[in-house]
Amino acid sequence: MDTTRKALAATTLMATSFLSACTAGDDKPSPAAANQPIVNKDKWPNPTPTAGLAKGISLPLEPYMVSYADRVTIEAAENTLTSSCMKEYGFTVTLPKPGANPPPSDNDANIERRYGITDRDQATQHGYDFAPILKEHVEQNMPELTDVQVEVLTGHTKPEKPEPPKGTKAGEPYFAAPVSKPARAEHNGIKLKEGGCTGWAKKQVGMNEQDVYFVSDLNGQSLAASQDVTAVKNAVSDWSACMKKAGHDVATPWKAMEQGATQDNKPTKDTIALALADIGCKEQTNLIRLWAAEETTIQNKQIAANKAKLDGIKKDLGERITAAKTISTQ
Repeated sequence: MDTTRKALAATTLMATSFLSACTAGDDKPSPAAANQPIVNKDKWPNPTPTAGLAKGISLPLEPYMVSYADRVTIEAAENTLTSSCMKEYGFTVTLPKPGANPPPSDNDANIERRYGITDRDQATQHGYDFAPILKEHVEQNMPELTDVQVEVLTGHTKPEKPEPPKGTKAGEPYFAAPVSKPARAEHNGIKLKEGGCTGWAKKQVGMNEQDVYFVSDLNGQSLAASQDVTAVKNAVSDWSACMKKAGHDVATPWKAMEQGATQDNKPTKDTIALALADIGCKEQTNLIRLWAAEETTIQNKQIAANKAKLDGIKKDLGERITAAKTISTQ
């Protein structure tokens, strides 16, 4: 399951978002902001599902994961530090507000869809697709930074498309990843920080990515191990048999999700019918709560086997969040 990589992906993309959404001086409201707030907390995912078959379910590893609210808190603190750093070099920049485009789930556990879809009301309206509000994207369009501002911000030059490979004909398209060079050594007599102001800010309060990896890997391992538990295998088999009686030949809830997902995110009569049969068979077999219970047992064993490491991760995360809140309120 790819769900275990979301926190890492979000962290990796942060630096890119700075480049595409930062500006020097006054920023102009984006078109989306004219119709809705940049950050709408009503769109943020609940820490624990509040509806459907997964209502109230959580897994033991979740307290060691970074919640979406905590991630936003840390990113906001990084923004504060980054802006302060840029001022040292004579630049005033406006950074994109974190929390504008939340994911569907609060953390890596992705309880809402960890074992397939779980909400009948959502399935009735949207099948396997997400609700429109979860697909909205708030743009924070801002003018590009100057070359020197990019270097001070990131520690490297603006990414540029490299020269075409030798032998490429004039006008012939070619594909190559943008490349950048190390930034200048200093600006206004002040030495640039390693990794630029964004890199410096992340070092002050940013998440320990190795810790995120560690918990994410345990989370993925427990899901994989749960599929081999006899009780889960039997329940999935019963669910599949139920689906077959309803006219749908699918082996697992994930296969049903693959089959029901639409190319254009517009549910059809057939995909909604499949989704409702899926939910109904999960209700009949008690698949969701049984599976979560078995995985809970697995994760409790993981926690016991890695107690010192996980306790340290939890403590470190708590300290980073506390520090981030202090910075953001300064």
